[in-house]
Amino acid sequence: MNLDQLLNFNLWPNSLWLVFITLLGLVVASFINVVIYRLPLILRREWGEAGIPEVSLSWPASHCPKCKTPLNWRHNLPLVSWLIQQGKCTQCKKRISLQYPLVELIGGILALLIAWRFGAGLSSLVYLGFALSLLALAVIDAQTQLLPDKITLPLVWAGLIWHWLFSSSTMFDQVFLGALLGYLSLWSLFWVFKLLTGREGMGYGDFKLLAAMGAWLGAPALVPVVLLASASGLIAALILKLNAKWQGQALPFGPHLVVGCLVLLIGGKELAAWLGLAAWLEITRWAF
Repeated sequence: MNLDQLLNFNLWPNSLWLVFITLLGLVVASFINVVIYRLPLILRREWGEAGIPEVSLSWPASHCPKCKTPLNWRHNLPLVSWLIQQGKCTQCKKRISLQYPLVELIGGILALLIAWRFGAGLSSLVYLGFALSLLALAVIDAQTQLLPDKITLPLVWAGLIWHWLFSSSTMFDQVFLGALLGYLSLWSLFWVFKLLTGREGMGYGDFKLLAAMGAWLGAPALVPVVLLASASGLIAALILKLNAKWQGQALPFGPHLVVGCLVLLIGGKELAAWLGLAAWLEITRWAF
């Protein structure tokens, strides 16, 4: 197989393609763990918060957060290293957070589902990048209630550029409108809620996140995404109410928007029809 054939994914055997993209999802999700941990630290240091160590996404090298022992390549194999080490650091024997293998596992599953949805080709790789970026945002928001502009804003532009270059003019019109409506809809809801209650119901990062989703999926998709996100948020709130330790703290909405977006991205019109939203997408002529 020469270089041209190697880069033409449509020529790959289906089994090879699925194995390749699943492994790619695992590897990239391993880096996503680095982003999840370090990007909030980078932002807090930029904001002038005292006592925050100087880090970047590439420095210092990967190490155990408990004993600071540097990790070699054998300790960085997605999922495999965690299983071999039985979830513990080889040096200090302290537990490794379950977040690391879970994010890697979700990355691999997302890769497999996206490969099934979009087939062998560039589209799968691009939408995998979009999905894994959303995964990073969901975990960061759940842990810190931050949705960093360093991820959300590039996602908006990436979606618009992708559809401008590779989609129909109809689809580009929908994603351009989706980016605008995604931001303005939550911005308007934010101010209505604040004027009525005097409290802030969500952060500005949610506006930009929904704008990014509109820039990738188009304006007609915003309604199903928000409905799915609301259902996800309601389920999470009901589960938390059963926990006696929960004191009614505010729940970040970003993770639920991500759930709604990923479900629609993978499920497409078939899922929308099952949810009873086929008529809406038909009326709005969703071109995705």
